[in-house]
Amino acid sequence: MNDRELDLTEAQKAIKAKYPAITKKYEYLDHTADVQLHSWGDSLEEAFEQCAMAMFGYMTDTETVEPIDTIEVESEGEDMESLLFHFLDDWLFKFSADVFFIPRGTEVKAITYSAMQIHDKKKPEIFVIIDI
Repeated sequence: MNDRELDLTEAQKAIKAKYPAITKKYEYLDHTADVQLHSWGDSLEEAFEQCAMAMFGYMTDTETVEPIDTIEVESEGEDMESLLFHFLDDWLFKFSADVFFIPRGTEVKAITYSAMQIHDKKKPEIFVIIDI
């Protein structure tokens, strides 16, 4: 499933062909001026991970990114909403600060608290709006 059509270079197409498709547990929902991310997982941790993948997937075709290194962030929050905000913001900062992280495409300007929802039940789900 292709969420967005991106104009890939031949080098990006070659990288994409080398690796199996990424299992996406996220989607993009319509929003007036920005983009709403909806992610889910078998655990809340996976739903958080998928939310970050959705953010990166909106900025670039993540399947064209060659995995050559491991990068970690440590985030803190006073509650689950602030933890999610800081988790995504820390990844966005990492993306902005390191030019070799992933190819740039659509710019995400900020993470917002607007309409943020975290559901931790049978199927953990997250809804968050990003400012583009």
